[in-house]
Amino acid sequence: MDQNNNDAKWYVAHTYSGYENKVKANIYATVENRNMSDLIHEVHVPMQEVEEFKNGKKKISQKKVFPGYVLVKMIMTDESWYVVRNTRGVTGFVGPASKPVPLTQNELKNMGIKEKLPQIDLEIGDHVEVKDGPLQGFTGLVEEINHEKLKVKVNISMFGRETPAELDFTQIVKV
Repeated sequence: MDQNNNDAKWYVAHTYSGYENKVKANIYATVENRNMSDLIHEVHVPMQEVEEFKNGKKKISQKKVFPGYVLVKMIMTDESWYVVRNTRGVTGFVGPASKPVPLTQNELKNMGIKEKLPQIDLEIGDHVEVKDGPLQGFTGLVEEINHEKLKVKVNISMFGRETPAELDFTQIVKV
């Protein structure tokens, strides 16, 4: 199966409280043992620095932001679901009827997780060819680039007319 990093999304796994770091280590160990790094990319236990005062002295310590939860960036397949779900300490995924629901960009931003948006080596006015989809084989000029939606607007020359089309970054190649 040909999967790329763009298909990976962040999911929330519920764990026994206090087991978050063990779960993280166990998932990474399973990923390495089963050679699944193409499906399960990253495991994260959100932490924050907290100032505490003990015996009149200021102490900075790390506290879990969401005790009992671990964030997993993965491509959801039956195999990746099974591995995470059956990791010792995991009680299930967050979602209706334990059906995993990926976090939205807003939720990730609110948690302080910055998704690295794929960069594309294109500028407005570049000549591109459509390599995938119904317009495959046609060429055109880039009119607009939307990095957040991972889309480009291209004026495609079809049958002697300029036709605007919105395409994914993955559907085009620079000519």
